[in-house]
Amino acid sequence: MSSGVKQIQYYEHKLNIRRVIEEQSNLRNVDAALNICDLSSVERKYNLWVKHLPRITPYYAVKCNDDPIIVKVLAELGAGFDCASKNELKLVLGLDVAPERIIFANPCRPVSHLEYAQQHRVANGTVDNEFEVYKLHKHYPQSNLIVRFKSEAKEAQCPLGDKFGCDADADATALMLLAKALEMNVTGTSFHVGSGCSELEAYDRAIKKAKNIFKFGELLGFDMNLLDIGGGFPGSDDDKFQKIADSVNSSVQRHFPDDRVQIIAEPGRFFVAAAYTLVCKIHARREVRNEAGKLDTIMYYLNDGVYGSFNCILYDHQVVTAEHYLVANRRTPAHSMLNFGLIYLQDEAEALPEFKSVIWGPSCDALDKISEDLRLPNLNRGDLLGFSNMGAYTVPIASPFNGFELPRTLYFRAM
Repeated sequence: MSSGVKQIQYYEHKLNIRRVIEEQSNLRNVDAALNICDLSSVERKYNLWVKHLPRITPYYAVKCNDDPIIVKVLAELGAGFDCASKNELKLVLGLDVAPERIIFANPCRPVSHLEYAQQHRVANGTVDNEFEVYKLHKHYPQSNLIVRFKSEAKEAQCPLGDKFGCDADADATALMLLAKALEMNVTGTSFHVGSGCSELEAYDRAIKKAKNIFKFGELLGFDMNLLDIGGGFPGSDDDKFQKIADSVNSSVQRHFPDDRVQIIAEPGRFFVAAAYTLVCKIHARREVRNEAGKLDTIMYYLNDGVYGSFNCILYDHQVVTAEHYLVANRRTPAHSMLNFGLIYLQDEAEALPEFKSVIWGPSCDALDKISEDLRLPNLNRGDLLGFSNMGAYTVPIASPFNGFELPRTLYFRAM
């Protein structure tokens, strides 16, 4: 691998995680965890999106991972952006992204954030209640109102309907009537089936509701030209994504055949989940024995936990996975297998004995537990565990709680 500009290293063919680790000569002496980011994974995901959802423009949900290098790559690829705050707007606009490529998709925004959007001509924004309509009428009357309605999937990793979205039948029409009375502009509608959607029918159900809202808006004289189908697209299961894409395409063709209607989506984890591998080091271990003195449980303490990158376990309901054999200070290579979200090490020559195991983060909080009651081999202090699919809702939420360092990030891209 050769070094590139702006912190990016380049590789040929496929990124070799084990080789990356071996090249980090000081990793054994560093207490912070390490993120390995494959920017070409983001590019591959973008191309996959264009292939399977050619009519729907992706507006990346910046909140999912606001790493400036990630955002820059997606901007160069041509993605739009879903921003929720003034600082996210600043990040995206600072990369010379046109305001037309941004949707301010937070239905409840502080006034100063609205004023910033107005100053920079970010006109498209979502609303789901009358108070926000009145706020916009006072502070940004030239904005384009995108009415967000509630239409949740029956199966979703993170449901959002309790917080956002109005009733599609009663409330949406009332909001459009209010906007008409205030001489404001409604240009479309949006929904979000829930982050990490697992129900194929959810999108079709919501798109049908969106069609009815469009019809009502057109009756009021609004130029309804934007449909935002939100997020929910999986980041580490391409087969599931393709099935969702087929369902969405069929529904869009049936209900919105007119190409003059712009259709966008707000994918987040789809682009970045698979791009990150988190490498953690075991910095301590503890053996728990039963009354007879026999080893009962081994506890391992990592240099990252639920207040850091593994916050996704608490806040994103994620089951973390690992698939790399990253073991320091051992002559015999180890092979990784999936076992309820943790690396399961097995000698390539013969199976290693297994023990009941608990994995903890580094903080002094007993809530900082990554996984428990696992069957793992006898690991040593200094051993490294690699966790894949750690790019979504990890980096922007991680905190240095208890004074522990956040992971540093190495960036790679195919030549």
